Amino acid sequence: MKAFLPYFFLLLAVLFGTASNSFAKSAEGFSLVLPSLLSAITIILCMYGLSNVMKTVPIGVTYASFAGLCILATSLVGIFKFAQIPNLYTSIGLILIIAGVIIVNVFGVEN
Repeated sequence: MKAFLPYFFLLLAVLFGTASNSFAKSAEGFSLVLPSLLSAITIILCMYGLSNVMKTVPIGVTYASFAGLCILATSLVGIFKFAQIPNLYTSIGLILIIAGVIIVNVFGVEN
């Protein structure tokens, strides 16, 4: 169970980071109070989650995993919430990011 906990916190960090990005988009340059406030709160929660992951997972692996998954999740939010459809090259890049996250987590962490 203990080995699962860092990845639970990583998932929370990705969810809060993605929410923060979505609220930042909706804040229109932080000119709208509620989405701006929600963006600030969710990024703080995101950093809390990441700091818990870094207690056991190396910082490079943590951030590579977080960044890759957050990019993917934010792209999905862009597609479904903001109707921002990626082109072919963007889709290929996202697939490569997913492959990179898998490689870093499967082969990059020494146990």
